[in-house]
Amino acid sequence: MTRAGTKNPRSSIRTRLLGVLLVLLSVIPAVSCWLVFSAWLPHDIERYQEYQAAEPCPDPSKAENGADCLLTVDFTVERTRNEPGKRSGGYTATLDGAPVWSGTVSFGDPDPVLERLVPGDRITGTVWRGDVMSVGKGELRQNTSDAPRDEPQMTYAIGTFLGLLAALGLGFGAVRIVRPLGHAPFTWRPLGKTLLIVVTVACAGVGLPAVWIGVPSWIVPAVVVPIVAVTAWQLHQHVRQTAAAAHDRSPSSTKPTKPTEPTEPTEPTEPTEPTEPA
Repeated sequence: MTRAGTKNPRSSIRTRLLGVLLVLLSVIPAVSCWLVFSAWLPHDIERYQEYQAAEPCPDPSKAENGADCLLTVDFTVERTRNEPGKRSGGYTATLDGAPVWSGTVSFGDPDPVLERLVPGDRITGTVWRGDVMSVGKGELRQNTSDAPRDEPQMTYAIGTFLGLLAALGLGFGAVRIVRPLGHAPFTWRPLGKTLLIVVTVACAGVGLPAVWIGVPSWIVPAVVVPIVAVTAWQLHQHVRQTAAAAHDRSPSSTKPTKPTEPTEPTEPTEPTEPTEPA
């Protein structure tokens, strides 16, 4: 608003441009969400089912490295890396199984096999489609990071997060395009920032326990989406009520005082008669 009380066209244009940018950026998580549910998730499920259905190779001596059967290979441990706290590559083992397979495999944690390995140990490993799926020492076995897992819950959580992120960007951007000078309370603070935190915490807080407990994967979006929707509604109502209360307390919104009633005019006094001269 200008001093004269008219709308500022430059502010309106900037707000609309920001809205268009938000809408365009929301396409990225939207497409990523579609890829998670249409490509990544089906691929992981199919790969896990094929791995579970694979059988040992009938003739290991003639089996190729990339065969669909389970090939048992004897490995010699060359070196290991057991470094907790590393974000990536903290748990690895370099194995020599020439001429079938040689290289480095990674693990999600050191227990129960990796932490017991030292250079020179002889271990057995299971190779499937050119990758080491598991290693064993004695009666202990441990899956590598390449082994397929039946854990679609976290994939659902990632896809749900991307979908909600796209919805937030699309919603906030659309409001700025339609109402450039009246888009409150759809702003970064406090509504946008709080909702982003809620979406992140809800997806992680539901996805990880779902993996540990082993509940059906569809429970993740079925729980997360209502949590975010209810939180968004409550935040929206709270922001509106706070803004209304602040407006009522502002000096410009004070009610004018009641005008005082005019006083009744007093009746004129009668003129006194002049006295006669003596």
